[in-house]
Amino acid sequence: MPADTEAGNRAVVLVSGGLDSATVLALAMAAGARCYALTFDYGQRHRVELEAARRVAERQGAVEHRIVKLDIGWMGGSALTDTRVAVPHVSSPGIPVTYVPARNTVFLSIALGWAEVLGASDIYIGANAVDYSGYPDCRPEFIRSFESLANLATRAGVEGKGFHVHAPLMNMRKHEIIRTGTRLGVDYALTLSCYDPDASGLACGRCDACRLRAQGFAEAEVADPAH
Repeated sequence: MPADTEAGNRAVVLVSGGLDSATVLALAMAAGARCYALTFDYGQRHRVELEAARRVAERQGAVEHRIVKLDIGWMGGSALTDTRVAVPHVSSPGIPVTYVPARNTVFLSIALGWAEVLGASDIYIGANAVDYSGYPDCRPEFIRSFESLANLATRAGVEGKGFHVHAPLMNMRKHEIIRTGTRLGVDYALTLSCYDPDASGLACGRCDACRLRAQGFAEAEVADPAH
């Protein structure tokens, strides 16, 4: 691990390009962390979010931003990675077809590896269990379990240096997230929150992510600068 007197202040932050992860990055920085942003090109149909992630990481002052090509789309099983499966434009009960099998487990595992190499003890993710779409890997039970795994499965954990997995948005409604980010100076015009944007990056306005975003801005009584 690098010998760096500031290593203890480092944090790996998962940044997708959406408004939640942009807010999490701002919260991590407000907590005094030197943030290393991590984005995945995982075979998602909405790859335009990668450019949004670049914009967010650069504007918010991440120390470094890595976009990692990690194609999990080959396995299918999700409307976000399989173009043969339509993105739904109406809500449905249960776990939706936009759930990507084991996505957050895979992402956090890679983040954990990078954090260990960096000497960082903190990992941030924008998981939310209130205004979320039914994903099992966005629950507090999952975050707690992964943190336990992180401290069992790594040299840093065994040597007592430990990891903390932060999900600061977990119990926040979308309008609370937006108000928090606005207070911290997040430029939401840089973000994209759509499962099915067109080639130019224009949001569809009908998927779950778009509906939650629109509702959140309306309830926050803040104009969405991306529209």
